[in-house]
Amino acid sequence: MGRAGVVERDVAVVLSGGAVNGVLMELGFLQRLRESALWPRVGWIYGTSAGALSGTMAALDRLDELERFMLALQPEETFRPHSLWRLPLLGSHDYRLPDTVAARIGDVVELARELAHSPIEMTVIATDVSDDEHGPRVAAGDPVPRPGVGGSAADAPSRAQHAYELVYSSRTTPPETLAQSILASAAISALVLPRRVGDRIATDGAWVRNFPLAHAYAQPGVELIVSFRYLPRYPRMGTEGLQRLRRRLERFPKIPPIRALIGELRDAEERGARGEPAHWPDMIVRLMRVAIQQNTVLEERVARDKDEALRALEALRKEVDAIIRSEGGRRGPRVARAVDERFASARFPFLGDRAIPRIAVQSTAGEVSLETGLRNPAPWTEEAKRALIRRGYELLDELLVEEAVA
Repeated sequence: MGRAGVVERDVAVVLSGGAVNGVLMELGFLQRLRESALWPRVGWIYGTSAGALSGTMAALDRLDELERFMLALQPEETFRPHSLWRLPLLGSHDYRLPDTVAARIGDVVELARELAHSPIEMTVIATDVSDDEHGPRVAAGDPVPRPGVGGSAADAPSRAQHAYELVYSSRTTPPETLAQSILASAAISALVLPRRVGDRIATDGAWVRNFPLAHAYAQPGVELIVSFRYLPRYPRMGTEGLQRLRRRLERFPKIPPIRALIGELRDAEERGARGEPAHWPDMIVRLMRVAIQQNTVLEERVARDKDEALRALEALRKEVDAIIRSEGGRRGPRVARAVDERFASARFPFLGDRAIPRIAVQSTAGEVSLETGLRNPAPWTEEAKRALIRRGYELLDELLVEEAVA
């Protein structure tokens, strides 16, 4: 509790990517968090992809509106399949989500302007795929940039990127740029082309930091982290679309170019039957799965190792102090103080200088799963959506009960 009864904001929220499943489960997670005693203490939200969208609405305290939006949303209003012949030119899908958000929630730039005045700072992670001559100059071992540090005056992302990472803060990024970063972070790269964000070309932040936990650890003032990490199950793309196209083309077997294309399609089907990537989009999806899962695992491993190292260091510090005081005779207290001061001044390459407790939810969608990017997806039912929202709510509720948080 701060001055005059004002609650200090010392809680950070971290939200991973996860497509439509992730948004719905994060919605339930955030609804439960908003009902808890922790909500007035939330000062920062860090989100990638699905987490960028759900986190933005949470920071604006518009979760009810997000729920109405999600309950009405259908697959073709997020990513609409292109004709197969357009795959090499435009990707497999048309990115319809920006227009759907604008029509049903409002102009994203206006949302970003509201975020600038929110008591909760929203930070969005995107991946930089700009075609620079030299690329970002980042030395190995550079510290993770803090949100809002660096960047051009016009765009204000963190330009001391870590391996092509772009970090946009609602405190320092112009609304027009922040709005584009939210949409770029949610643009699934296996489906759609990248988008312009200020002076950068950006796409799904999951490539570089699907679970932006390190930024919460690096934020001064954070005393508790509440996090949600979606564990995806990646569907196989399959070759059904190629089979349909081949059957149509087989009506014209005498035309040489079509006959050659039919042969290529058969080869692709055979590759798929052997478990190999049938085509380029299939390969991209597989590579994306590897990158996202690997950087997410590393993110949590670094946080865990840091906390364990800090706890071990604190235990060592207490043991050394006790030994000096008990074995040092009359000089013991003075030597103990000198050693304690030296411990206090030491700097180690940890992400922060203190262990931060975390209430962590991680889960798959369970038996109910709404896939994004299939060529002929079934309609998303309200029943399935409510089940995913409820799952996210109940998962956090269980942990809050364990932690005795009302």
